[in-house]
Amino acid sequence: MDRVTQDMAVTIRFTLKTEIAPGKFREQPETETRFIFRVEEQAPTLESALEGAEPGHRFSLHIPAVEIYGEHDPALIKEIPKKGLVKQRIREGQFYRQMKMGSLVSFKILAVKDDTVVADFNEPLAGISAYIEGEVVAVEPATEAQIAAARESQRRRKIGCE
Repeated sequence: MDRVTQDMAVTIRFTLKTEIAPGKFREQPETETRFIFRVEEQAPTLESALEGAEPGHRFSLHIPAVEIYGEHDPALIKEIPKKGLVKQRIREGQFYRQMKMGSLVSFKILAVKDDTVVADFNEPLAGISAYIEGEVVAVEPATEAQIAAARESQRRRKIGCE
């Protein structure tokens, strides 16, 4: 029986709960996904749990925020001037996005003051951890074409094209 190792096509079925605030969870319906192990990146905790597993292996894991969207960093909350921002887009609790000098500026507006806004530049999902329960459904050798396609997909994902 095949085991989960480098370049193996792995299919898992799982449920995912995200902790959106301390003690507050959002559960996703059961999902099945297939990926090429150690080519298409997964959360390190999940990869460690799957290494060497065979079909039928069950797992129950906590994926820390740092492995998903990162920890929420209080240093990324800044008070910035309103000058240069589009007035109609300035609403407390909303996300603000604008192209400035060829770059996308994006942040959540936490508070609106007379001449400034308090902006949170963290990833919108920063600080969210997850709980995953699942099972390895199938493990099989991936073809060279599947591995090449997975590498290309991973490369495109890293540069924001997928």
